[in-house]
Amino acid sequence: MEALDPARTAVVLIDLQRQMVDQSLAPHSGPEVVARCVTLADAARAAGALVVVVQFEQPGVDPQSAGNRLVPEVTPKPGDLKIIKRTWGPFQDTGLDATLRERGVDTLVVAGVATNYGVEQTARIGYEIGYRMVLPQDAMSGLQTEAHEFAVSHIFRALGTVCTTAEVVDALGG
Repeated sequence: MEALDPARTAVVLIDLQRQMVDQSLAPHSGPEVVARCVTLADAARAAGALVVVVQFEQPGVDPQSAGNRLVPEVTPKPGDLKIIKRTWGPFQDTGLDATLRERGVDTLVVAGVATNYGVEQTARIGYEIGYRMVLPQDAMSGLQTEAHEFAVSHIFRALGTVCTTAEVVDALGG
C-alpha cells in the first residue's frame, strides 16, 4: 500500500455505539473491531491526520440511552470531528463533505460497524463524490461473515484499496 498523506487523510469510524458493538458480529467481534479502530485513530492522530467519529442517532430514540452511546474507547479527543448521522451514511445533511474539503482531505480510511450497512454506505458515497477510499477489512465487521466477505471482495475492491489495520498504520508513517 502506498503512503498516506496525513494532511489529506481522515480516519472515519462508523457507528461504534454500545448497541452495535455488543451485537453478534462476524467475522470480527465487536471488541476486536473497537481495538483496531482505536489503533487506526491513534495512528492518525500521531501522524496529524483527522479522526472523524460518526454516531447514528435514530429519530425518536434517546441518543443518551446506554445502547446509543459511543463505546468509551472511541470518545472523540480534542481535534477530532464528531458527526451525528440519521441515515446509513454520514454525508447526508451533516456537513461532513464540506468540512473535509475545507480541510483539504481527499482520502478516507473507513472502519467500524457494520461492514455492509454504515461502512459500505460511507464507502460508496465517498467514492461517488470523489474521495480515495481505503478500507481496512479487519477494522470492520458485519452481522454475518458472508455479508462482510461479499462487501470486502466484491464492493470494496471496486471502490478503493482493501487492506489491513497494520497496513494503514504503516502507510501513515507508523
